[in-house]
Amino acid sequence: MNVEPQVQSKLLELAGVDAELSRIGHKRKTLPEQQEVDRLDAERVTRKDAAVGVEIVLDDLDRDIRKLEGEVDAVRKREERDRKLLEGGTVGAKQLTELEHELGSLVRRQGLLEDELLEVMERREASQADHDHAGAQLTQIEDELIDARRRRDDAMADLDSTFEARTADRSRLAEGLPEDLTALYEKQRASHGIGAALLQARRCGACRIELDRGEISRIAGTAPEAVVRCSECGAILVRTKESGL
Repeated sequence: MNVEPQVQSKLLELAGVDAELSRIGHKRKTLPEQQEVDRLDAERVTRKDAAVGVEIVLDDLDRDIRKLEGEVDAVRKREERDRKLLEGGTVGAKQLTELEHELGSLVRRQGLLEDELLEVMERREASQADHDHAGAQLTQIEDELIDARRRRDDAMADLDSTFEARTADRSRLAEGLPEDLTALYEKQRASHGIGAALLQARRCGACRIELDRGEISRIAGTAPEAVVRCSECGAILVRTKESGL
């Protein structure tokens, strides 16, 4: 394939644009701002789970408190009924003894229930503090996540803008190249990542391998318009005064 040297040199511009587009694509996948969003998102899930766990504990404690309060109220009402019977003086001696015994049991029972209720209420107070702390942490991480997403979106928008501009440059450059040369370039780029490179100081700019003397002599003896390729990687070698031929 023969192509004017001036036209071949445009491949270097095209390769430069393609290299930049590849870098932009890599940045999109490894954007630090996106990694920060992912980290904060995972942290938010962890903190939300912690908050939900505390809420479950609070619900269980509230249920225990309601149950104990109901039991205390039932014992208190039973005690009030027994005292009214005693004060009424309408019961016999045997029933009087039974009532007095039951009253003693009810007083002890009420004391135990009230102690247990106080303990559960103290646990509930501590859990409420944990819940408030977990809620504050969740709110903080959500605020940080909103800010991180904004920075990520700004960074991505900058990359998208650059990508669009360089894609337009690429289209312009490719339009000025012969179809067969472009096809060869694209085939090489698809298989090895770099389609064309400068031959500089007898070294291939694509694979960075220094060509041996025999290969350099062969290239030096090739007409300037002939399209030559690296014997190591196959990239199209663009020859200039820097090639060392």
